[in-house]
Amino acid sequence: MFEGLFHALRRHGVPVALDEWLTLQRALDAGLAGSSLAGFYLAARAVTVKSEAHFDAYDTAFVEYFAGLEASGPDVDDRVLEWLREHPDALGVSPEQRARLDAMLSHLDLDELRRRFDERLRHQTEAHHGGDRHIGTGGTSGMGHSGAPTGGIRVGGPGRHRTAVQVAGSRAWREYRQDATLGVREFGTALRRLRRLSSRLDGPADELDVDATIDATANAGGALDLVFRRPRRNSVRLVLLLDVGGSMDDHVHLVDQLFSALHQTSRFRELTVRYFHNCVYDLLYHDADMDRSRTDSTRALLGSLTSEHMLVVVGDACMGPSELALPGGCIDWHTYNEEPGWVWLERVRARFTHCAWLNPVPEVWWQHTHGARTLQAVRRLFPMYELSLAGLDQAVDHLMTRAA
Repeated sequence: MFEGLFHALRRHGVPVALDEWLTLQRALDAGLAGSSLAGFYLAARAVTVKSEAHFDAYDTAFVEYFAGLEASGPDVDDRVLEWLREHPDALGVSPEQRARLDAMLSHLDLDELRRRFDERLRHQTEAHHGGDRHIGTGGTSGMGHSGAPTGGIRVGGPGRHRTAVQVAGSRAWREYRQDATLGVREFGTALRRLRRLSSRLDGPADELDVDATIDATANAGGALDLVFRRPRRNSVRLVLLLDVGGSMDDHVHLVDQLFSALHQTSRFRELTVRYFHNCVYDLLYHDADMDRSRTDSTRALLGSLTSEHMLVVVGDACMGPSELALPGGCIDWHTYNEEPGWVWLERVRARFTHCAWLNPVPEVWWQHTHGARTLQAVRRLFPMYELSLAGLDQAVDHLMTRAA
């Protein structure tokens, strides 16, 4: 039963196992989902989804599989559905009418809305279209379809304005996706993963290891056995190169949040931040405004670093081919690069044994986005990951492996 949903879930990345799917079938057979689509939605999610990170993918697959199917709500007489089918098009609604309806609905809870719906359904004896009270099409009643309210109960018809209360379609769990592009709140969580790059190799073992103490005490039959460990030392030396301007303007908010998150807490033993535009050349800038009076020689900066330094580049790698391939190809009119950008990128790559490139462009677009040719070239030189929770986690794993 619902085999298509099983394949939709797997297609959208929800790791549903066959035994879980059989468990869902047993739950349906026992009537645990009731006889409503909402009940099935909750039961299926409880059985098949093991992490909130997959809630959004589950919602997307659920909507895809049940597209066009109306959720079962209160029993609606066939005459009412016929009335609604007779006038599928919405009627005009004035701003004043919509404002009055919005004010009314803002004071209603869901139970009150359902009570009013049941009451009107019992007393309504004919079709209504464009009104402000009855179940109909258009208008501002908030009950029926094709109207203009900002909330209500939709019966039949298309969900044109997506303002009715919905569950799966609302994608309320998208913030939990691990492949979602990072935003304001996600940066702090993602950057905490970099703590794994710290070590416990130096210093005396003077920090109590609570978990190990519990295990040792239990193994000793309850006799307290304290276990100490070396405290974690922040040994991360990070060089961060940020691409600014041009096509990166679409991601400027993302870069700003990354910069703020990096400096809010001390996560690194040493952090060096420099900026460039499109491609690294002979100068790197101290700030995002790219003030030419505040620059470093790229060659000098590379020479001052140790083998312990790690490199993270943030940029979309989308630029004109001449910027990579030609002397003087730099897009900034006031800057002349005597060597092609590709030569400088090779120098940077050769200097770091552990490095990663984070791209704010979703990976599914890398083959087709404007500037895909240079993106693919840079990707062959640097290990590139999408700037998302999952992508950043992969980048950190790569840095840890290289550091080891």
